[in-house]
Amino acid sequence: MRRAGHMADRARRMAGEMVVPGITTAAIDREVRRLIELDGGTPSFLDYNGFPGSSCISINDEVIHGIPGSRKIQFGDIVSVDVGAFFQGFHGDCAATFGAGELSPQARMLINVTRQSFFEALAYCREGYRLSDISYAVQAHVESRGFSVVRDFVGHGIGRHLHEPPEVPNFGQPGRGVRLQAGMTLAIEPMINMGSGDIIVLDDGWTVRTSDGSLSAHYENTVLITDGEPEILTRSGDEVV
Repeated sequence: MRRAGHMADRARRMAGEMVVPGITTAAIDREVRRLIELDGGTPSFLDYNGFPGSSCISINDEVIHGIPGSRKIQFGDIVSVDVGAFFQGFHGDCAATFGAGELSPQARMLINVTRQSFFEALAYCREGYRLSDISYAVQAHVESRGFSVVRDFVGHGIGRHLHEPPEVPNFGQPGRGVRLQAGMTLAIEPMINMGSGDIIVLDDGWTVRTSDGSLSAHYENTVLITDGEPEILTRSGDEVV
């Protein structure tokens, strides 16, 4: 899983560097696939339940599951890239939101709060805490900054399958759910909207958008629960926003 996570992280960072005005989402997706395959893996998302891309690329008010295609990124867009890699029977899954050119202060704040909410949750990724302690940490941080948590989609366990139990919501009361144990691997992924947390799914059956047209950001890493400090298996440096 460390190898799979490293592949996914490399592809995420490369995709982030490619987020510039004028490039198509299909061009980014092709490079994601090329890099994962060059590293010896396969894209987890390609043909997953029929998904046609190697990555999910979601722009502005698109929350998740954007299908790569001919759409060109525009100056000032925020672009969420979700990447999964499969290697020798195991998956790694990660995502981040990047800016194309200069962003508004509100968009920059949304991206930063979304990212930080993951690290607020990471503090509770230790043996003895309960699953909902992670969920509450995300919600408390996000709502204290005036943003909304998407409730219709959640994080998940991950390992031999891309999506495994348990579900990892980004909301809820603390002290509930399963108790965390060493060896668990969780994909923790705050999906945060600038306006309402409500969403709609487009007719393509995949693309999820905010119901009110407000901006949305996404940040995700695959985390290993240990008997000490949690380990981010999709470890990356600070993204440039």
